[in-house]
Amino acid sequence: MKKRKLVLLGLLTIALIPISCNEDFLETQPLDSISADATWADGALAQAFVFNVYASLGYGGFEEEGLASLTDEAMFTHSGRGINVITEGALSPSGTGNVNIIPQWDELYSAIRKANIAIQELPNATFDDQVLKDRLLGEAHFLRAYYYHQLMRYYGGAPLIDRPYGLDEDYSIARSTYAENVDFVVADLDNAISLLDGKETTPGRASQLSAMGLKSRILLYAASDLRDATTAAQKSATIGSYANQDLIAYTSGDRESRWILAKNAAKAVLDSEASGYKLDLTEPASAEEATETYISIAMGGGSAVGDAAARSELLFERTHSPLFTQESNWPLGGIHQGINNGPNGYHNWAGNTPIQQLVDDYQMMDGSEFDWSNPDHAAAPYENRDPRLAATILYDGAPWKPRPDDVASIDPYDEIQTGTYDDGSGGIIPGVDMRDSPIENWNGSRTGYYVRKFIDPDPSLVDNQSSAQVVPWPFIRYTEIVLNYVEASIATGDEGEARNWLNKIRFRAGMPAITASGDALLEAYINERRIELAYEEHRYHDARRWMIADQTLGRGIKVMKVSAKLKPGATPRSPYQYDPEVYDYTYNVVDNTDNETRIWDDKMYFMPLSRDEINRNELLIQNPGY
Repeated sequence: MKKRKLVLLGLLTIALIPISCNEDFLETQPLDSISADATWADGALAQAFVFNVYASLGYGGFEEEGLASLTDEAMFTHSGRGINVITEGALSPSGTGNVNIIPQWDELYSAIRKANIAIQELPNATFDDQVLKDRLLGEAHFLRAYYYHQLMRYYGGAPLIDRPYGLDEDYSIARSTYAENVDFVVADLDNAISLLDGKETTPGRASQLSAMGLKSRILLYAASDLRDATTAAQKSATIGSYANQDLIAYTSGDRESRWILAKNAAKAVLDSEASGYKLDLTEPASAEEATETYISIAMGGGSAVGDAAARSELLFERTHSPLFTQESNWPLGGIHQGINNGPNGYHNWAGNTPIQQLVDDYQMMDGSEFDWSNPDHAAAPYENRDPRLAATILYDGAPWKPRPDDVASIDPYDEIQTGTYDDGSGGIIPGVDMRDSPIENWNGSRTGYYVRKFIDPDPSLVDNQSSAQVVPWPFIRYTEIVLNYVEASIATGDEGEARNWLNKIRFRAGMPAITASGDALLEAYINERRIELAYEEHRYHDARRWMIADQTLGRGIKVMKVSAKLKPGATPRSPYQYDPEVYDYTYNVVDNTDNETRIWDDKMYFMPLSRDEINRNELLIQNPGY
């Protein structure tokens, strides 16, 4: 107590000491912020500012609710998220549905503003490291281009703002044409390509190849059907009736020249130092090798499973840290891809589950189409298929990771169970991964499938909130650019070159060469792109730019119901295990009606601007179609 009194007395004495008249202590810097002058005078601080521009990329495609669930790749298991507003065609400026899946207009412009500040300030930055200065400026140009390309492909032509606005300025600005948006973004990417030439490549940061890859995508989209006003109007009376066609498409110019630009941009990447992963095979790989290859590509070097060299596929990615931090903003994303999408029999949430239409589009190993009317196909629908199926989708009987301790007694064999199985006594055993499961049935798949792609298969990694996977999200990967080149080659009549590069992908996947030409070659390419890039956020945009969305999302949802009947005289497996020697399996494809009904309307080729944004800037009311 005496010691405590002495301390208090000392503090009181200090408090009574007269304060000097020197008022310099008032000239202090805030401890929770850094001035603009300080930021651009220090290389590390300038770099930190640009890192904050990257932050608007979020988790990439590893959000809980995925873009795949707005396509014929998947459906979202949990209702009440506003997804049906989008898939049922109920979109309007007053009701844009789920705001987590589609990048929002205001969020993208917030990111663009940050990029504009960096682009404005970096040329006059006073720190001495010119190499770093050029690199950061190149990254800022790339990021502004990336955010504008998101605006373009979801909303059409956007207002082009190339500087940060200050206070008391007129913020009303009209939308620029789609063609002007393309030119603006390509100019940004050309600047990035120049500034990033020879600069260090760091995973998760933009590089010269990142900019070249994005340029390829931009120019491919610009040459596509949806972006040619004449072609789009021929394919859709709705789009043909829109005013201000130049906001969504080219209304003049030579489309052939746009295809040539797209082809040249893709070829520039193929002629670069990049080479992708295992695209040098001269014949199909074995099924086993092809499956492992595709798993390795999906892992991107972020797992103990697979070949880390597959990271060479990534031209621009969202990296993740193994450091686990309890997140305050639910739902979880990024490092929790497993819990978001894995089977409920592993205490996972079954978020974006594959639908039957995707499964059916994987070919047989001999290159023929899968056909439910073929008795052999129907009896064993997951056998002898394109190896990418087993690497992408978990189906009934598929091997997976060790079960959690409380589930191991039900399934000690670590196999996916999404069916119902004869117990030998007149009853059935519900699969542990179905919606009638004894384990968290509310998280069970409604489609009979789970996604495997991008979920780390490392058996030591538990898919729950106390562990984290570090698989990178592939914003842009090499094989996308190969496919871009194939598409542009077909469009320009260079079919030999198209088949050559398309077959490089197929050989890697263990599939035979394509020999088709004409319309058949184009159809083969469309399906190959669908399979190769499944769950990578391409199908949504591809279906729109090809103007086939009525045949994709518009098909509704088909799901799988599996049942197993005990063979005569056989003894049931207890615990149950997939065994065609013991059970006769029946696979029934049915329409889904219990969670979501899909309706296609041609207005859905574009997202509407929200009423709030229109109210802020009446010039945006030019938005066509809503």
